[in-house]
Formats: sequence, C-alpha cells, structure tokens
Amino acid sequence: MSDIHSCLCALALELTPGTQAARPALDQSMAGQLAALIARDLAKFEPAAAQLDLAVIAALFDPVELLRPGWPLHRELERLVMQAPGDGSARIIAFAGRDGRLPANLQSDPDFAAGALRLLPLVLRGNATIAKEVSAQFEERLLDLGMAGADTALLAQQAFGAEIEHARFLTVHDLAAMMAMQYENVGLGALWPLIETALLAPGQERWLDAPPEPLVRLANGEARIAMFDDEGWADSGLAPAQAGHDQARLGLAFDRFQMRQRQIAALLEAHGIATTFDHCPAGRDARAILRA
Repeated sequence: MSDIHSCLCALALELTPGTQAARPALDQSMAGQLAALIARDLAKFEPAAAQLDLAVIAALFDPVELLRPGWPLHRELERLVMQAPGDGSARIIAFAGRDGRLPANLQSDPDFAAGALRLLPLVLRGNATIAKEVSAQFEERLLDLGMAGADTALLAQQAFGAEIEHARFLTVHDLAAMMAMQYENVGLGALWPLIETALLAPGQERWLDAPPEPLVRLANGEARIAMFDDEGWADSGLAPAQAGHDQARLGLAFDRFQMRQRQIAALLEAHGIATTFDHCPAGRDARAILRA
C-alpha cells in the first residue's frame, strides 16, 4: 500500500568479547516486556514513533543475517505485522516462541552465533508521512545518539543470559556503515562495495577487480568468481610480482589466493548473495568469461 511505509531498524547488543548469550531467543512473556521498553526508547528519540506499529523478533542475529539483499528478515516481519489483528491504533508486537524457539523463518542461524555483535530486528510501520519522517530522524540521529535505556539493556542482559557492554539502536543503513568499517579493519574493504551494491542497488553491476584480490563480478544479484588453475592465475596478472619465477613462492602465493577466494565466496553466501565459480583457463580473458 502506497500510504504505508516501514522503518527498518535493529537493537544492537555488543557482548563482552569471548562470551556468548545463553539463550538465542526469548519466550513470549520476556519478549513482550523487552518490546515495550524498546517502544518507549524509540519514542524518546522521535515522539512520532509512538504512532507507528512496532514489531520485534525477540531473537539474536548476526549482522550478515540482516544485511541480505531485499532485507528478508525485516520483510518477513512486515508481512507478519500485516496479518496481525488490530483496531487501527499503534501496536507493539513481539514475535517469540515456545521454549524460546521461533518459527523456522524467524530463527537465527547457529552457524553465526559466535559473533560479539548481536541484533534484534525491528520494524516501525504505519502512515507513510509519519513513518518517513521517523525514518529520516532515525537516519540522522540513531548512530550517534541511539543508546538504549539502562533498564532496556539490563532486561536484555537478563533475558538472553548475556554479558552486554553496549546496547544501542541502529537503522539498517547505520548497520551497513558499521560493517563497512569492520570489513575495512580486517582487510576486506575491497569486498564491501559488492555487498553494498547487492543491498542498496541490486540491479547494478559491480566488480572486485583489484589485483592481487580474486576477480569477482556481481550482476543481477549474483556473484561470479573467476577460478584459475595455477598456470591461468600466473598469466592473469593476479600473481604477486615479488614472487617472480620462484616456483615454491608462487605455489605458496597461489594457495593463499585460493584461500582468499573461498573466504570471499563464504562471506558473499553468508550475506545471501548466490555465488558461483567460473573456470578461466590460461589464455582466455577471465573478465569476458564472467560477463558471458
């Protein structure tokens, strides 16, 4: 509906390094209490937020689970809000499950449970004029000023059985900006523009074409990675010049290159970007193969 708009956000919980939450999801009672405090906090940042529906998934997710093309977790949350009964007044809806287990489409992936930054997806939804103004205010203010209330953080800590150092609210764009910095800090800055394009401009083409990084093309929401044998890699211009013609050094460098390819493929897949490898034999134009 054109007169309805959604603001996609998250409550970000930064855990003490080396610790994990005892419970990845909450039961309905605790979820409802936490959602009420979240609604109060958001209305403090922008009073008009109280005029919108607030929906919360009372479970902890990794950033890669939220930062996926089409924002699937948030869109599922929107769909469930649309189906929930109401009388037209603003609602606070917390999605939880029996024994802390949510429906399959709202469950976090245990493979991503070890990260220090855990996220509860939030959607504010309602009248388009109000929701767009709330979105604009949140985009301007939450990243710098969006600390959760002390009682909100304490309840989250108790409910999830976690050691929480910071609790703050973010829009999904704030979260993307944070992750861009983290990728840069761990030497993966060259990959982030592909992920960002998939998130924010899914119809556009983007390349990772920065030797000695692997060669990757993103188009139509899918990533294609050039896969070389050692001869093709040596001819591609991706081999480090300092290796020269030393076969032992070249062999080690090629092993590292293949590990980097697997790392990039795994990260793209974690962000929900379908990824394939295209064999690029020696003497062939790898870029032309990826465009085919």
